[in-house]
Amino acid sequence: MKKVYLAGYDVFAADAVRRGAQMKRACAERGFIGLYPLDNEASDPKEIFTGNLELIEQCDILIANLNSFRGAEPDSGTCFEVGYAYAKGKRIYGYLEDCRTMREKLGEWDSDGFAVENFDMAVNLMLGCSVVIVQGKLEDCLRLAAQEV
Repeated sequence: MKKVYLAGYDVFAADAVRRGAQMKRACAERGFIGLYPLDNEASDPKEIFTGNLELIEQCDILIANLNSFRGAEPDSGTCFEVGYAYAKGKRIYGYLEDCRTMREKLGEWDSDGFAVENFDMAVNLMLGCSVVIVQGKLEDCLRLAAQEV
């Protein structure tokens, strides 16, 4: 069975353990083994970092929650995990509830006066070029991944 690393800010939710179990069940329903960041059970920052990288090393596929977190962009830790998985040659899917382009969501200039890129992508080009973006939820990514495997 293929292993899927479940990247995203879900680990910060009050019900993070329950969410992880639910996400892993969704993986199992599609014939995958889900690897959730909290599986490494570490509490020290360096151990969490190393443990999550080890889980990414084990996975065949990474699926990332790329919805905005604490602002207009995806979680920075998730972005790092996507980049690491990309460098390791993993297949990467990301889900978004809102797939309008960045310009459609933010306008030509952000609230701090910085230009918003105009590449007709729902996320920054570094994610848009490295991730198969799916509008929807985890289950939508799992459905697509199962078809492509």
